[in-house]
Amino acid sequence: MLVELFPPDRLPLIPETLLREHKVLCQADSRFRACARLLQALHREAAGWGVGTYETTAGRKKKMGHLVATYDGASGANFLSLDVHRLARRELAYREPGSMWEEKRLYENLLSSTPLALNLMGPLKLDRGLAEAFVREIAPDLAGRVCSVSFEHSPGRGDPTFTADGTAFDAFIIIRQEDGRKAFLAFELKYSETCAEPEPRMRPRYDDLSNASELFIDPEVPDLRRNPVQQCWRLHMLAQSMIDAGLYDAGRLFVIAPRLNDQVQRATARYQTHLTPPRGDKAGFVNLVLEDAIGALALAGDPDQARRLTARYTDLSPVHALI
Repeated sequence: MLVELFPPDRLPLIPETLLREHKVLCQADSRFRACARLLQALHREAAGWGVGTYETTAGRKKKMGHLVATYDGASGANFLSLDVHRLARRELAYREPGSMWEEKRLYENLLSSTPLALNLMGPLKLDRGLAEAFVREIAPDLAGRVCSVSFEHSPGRGDPTFTADGTAFDAFIIIRQEDGRKAFLAFELKYSETCAEPEPRMRPRYDDLSNASELFIDPEVPDLRRNPVQQCWRLHMLAQSMIDAGLYDAGRLFVIAPRLNDQVQRATARYQTHLTPPRGDKAGFVNLVLEDAIGALALAGDPDQARRLTARYTDLSPVHALI
């Protein structure tokens, strides 16, 4: 086959005519984001879901192939099982006060990382045994009894004990270890994001935590406060502040993104160059590629959901077949 002549980690530059044909042309897209957007449009077309729209800054409605029609979104198009769809509705209804859920993106945007988080981690909330096996796969030293799995979690939005802002984790697992220690795994999930999103206002509390956390070689270096690493910096400080406040004895922050999302992979690698050597009393940091996270879910006991996740998010063969 011709595709075998090309490296398996090489993504194509998709012709503009093809992007227009499937209603996914976006000039600002990275190479990976363009491929991911097209992949989601192909899934929508194959499923027979209607095309969705969004409102431009000029106030016009524009159809985009990676969006599903409102009816299909409400029927669960963005979720890989009925159970996860029901869970998503309940998570939205019982969300933490102040948490940021964009309902339209949750239900209608196939490119959004929020439904990805629910599709990957939702089965863990529905099955404690599966959750505990998943923890053993990705963090065996922190394994134990899973007490809870939550989404869009913060220990206290705006609380100066922590980051004094709205920083939150996409998913969060609380664990009680056999020796009685309380641990957590915190997750930031990215699908097609580029780590170039708008930077937040820098706050004095960030500087305090950066120095007090002992996580960084140079806690005052400007690079930590800028894209593409500032979000990792804020999340990592939030994780450490929970340990320092006595809420947990140990914890680890995972950033999960596709292997071929090179911008996120470069950002996490760059962030790691700023970190001091790991210590048991400090929140760890792990770059876990999405494909390995899906593999861990399969090994933990849910190979069917793992296959669905692979087909929806990481198997780009439908895109390659069009080139």
